[in-house]
Amino acid sequence: MTAKLPSLARAKWLQDTGLRAIFAAVASAGGEARVAGGAVRNALLKIPVADVDLACTLPPEAVTKACVAAGLKVVPTGIAHGTVTVVAEHRPYEVTTLRHDIETDGRRARVAFHDDWQRDAFRRDFTMNALYCDARGKIYDFTNGYHDILRNRITFVGDPAKRIAEDYLRILRFFRFHARFGRGAPDRAGLAACKRHRKGLDNLSAERLRQELLKLLAAPGAVATLKVMAREKILQRILPHTEDWRVLSRLPSDPVLRLAVLAAEPEGLRDRLRLSNAEARRIAAVVETFPPSPDLRPREQRAVLYHLGAEGWHDAVLVAWARTKAGLDDPRWKRLLRLPGRWPVPRFPVTGHDLVAHGMTAGPELGAALGRLEDWWIAADFKPDREALLARLAK
Repeated sequence: MTAKLPSLARAKWLQDTGLRAIFAAVASAGGEARVAGGAVRNALLKIPVADVDLACTLPPEAVTKACVAAGLKVVPTGIAHGTVTVVAEHRPYEVTTLRHDIETDGRRARVAFHDDWQRDAFRRDFTMNALYCDARGKIYDFTNGYHDILRNRITFVGDPAKRIAEDYLRILRFFRFHARFGRGAPDRAGLAACKRHRKGLDNLSAERLRQELLKLLAAPGAVATLKVMAREKILQRILPHTEDWRVLSRLPSDPVLRLAVLAAEPEGLRDRLRLSNAEARRIAAVVETFPPSPDLRPREQRAVLYHLGAEGWHDAVLVAWARTKAGLDDPRWKRLLRLPGRWPVPRFPVTGHDLVAHGMTAGPELGAALGRLEDWWIAADFKPDREALLARLAK
């Protein structure tokens, strides 16, 4: 039995003045715009709506002309795929013309535009992402997506194998959405298709894999989903992995921390997944540092904190804690985690300029001398001040 579709007429985000201006601009040019995908899905799942994307019956050139005439800014962010970004009331909205794929290679597609809402729905990935909402709040469901929302099921639109062949990233998206919105075991047909076509992941760019994997790792059901991916030999197509499921389950839902534990070869992640410098630094702090512990003496804790910095300390303590048998409410580990709040990391009060002023020549020997002086300062528990350090240098 098909559930009766609710109305989103009272949704606060649907009354946004910028969004209403886009609806009106498209209608004035003889077209229709509807909110599509994630915003409708989240509203029906009763979770916050962040980004609002629209689908539209007008071609991108007509959308641009209509919105500019209405005084809105338009940026051609994806014209080849029918997408423009309309900035209304200082907020960006992606507006995409209804389309279907006429040629795909598993990574990119060549598209054709049309004005058939049902046809547009049938080319989307999952049923819960193929929902539309018009300006009045009426929902259009051509793929029984609302039924899957009520069941918390991630189901491909139509034939799963065909959807995957259009873009192999949908394999990873299937698991990411299951980890975020799903309940119970993954859809059987979808899982079988992902397993059968898993080699297609090898052809995807590192940037696309990174984006989806980090979103998956941040999801509430990440650990259970990763277990399924490992069992079906899918996870290994993305990266060599550990099976430290207990440790992963004890970490907060921080994707970078979870990635540091999941990866069997963390030192190669920067290149494998094109990690940002900040992400790579965080992982290095976790895997290359002697694990902090409440058993360390206070001065030893301060020395480790000095080398790691507050963020690195926070990450390293959380991972070290997760690897122990201590409870997640253990007071000793909690106190260790809060050390940066009690002891702000000091700044080494001497620089290379000071050494030059004392007669040393710039070069490797100066750097080595500065390092020895800093090591002495750390060993003295950061107590010597600038004058004491310069006095030692003079000796």
